[in-house]
Amino acid sequence: MQISAKTDYAVRALLSLANREPALVKIEEIVSEQGMPRKFVEAILGELRRSGIVRSQRGAEGGYALARPAKEITLGAVLRAVDGPLAEVRGLRPHETAYPGVAEHLPEVWVAVRAALRRVLDETTIAHVLAGSLPAHVRRLVEAPDAWLPR
Repeated sequence: MQISAKTDYAVRALLSLANREPALVKIEEIVSEQGMPRKFVEAILGELRRSGIVRSQRGAEGGYALARPAKEITLGAVLRAVDGPLAEVRGLRPHETAYPGVAEHLPEVWVAVRAALRRVLDETTIAHVLAGSLPAHVRRLVEAPDAWLPR
């Protein structure tokens, strides 16, 4: 799985907002704290607002804030809001794929990959990441001896 810059920036921006809950945060604070490009983050925050993940207020005292508590915002919801479905195969959802002959069972693998992504991303919230308190099954994956090794 490739995690896009868009998703990475979205999660980092939400962590900045969660860290200052319930205050409104100016975009300048978010981008300077995280070293992210302003225009890109503005566009991402717009998508997150349209998805109901953040709210914004205009004016001198305006800014951005989470639209609901950080413990209710999953990483999966963020990824879907900015990049679409968690897993696609040639533009199809894994369960929509079908292959003849020797590849007939391959859709089962693609569905399993999506299920594994869901298990991590849909069960890990912004609050978990902010606190460094990941769900137990995610923590076990992180602590696996080969988890940090490139392949």
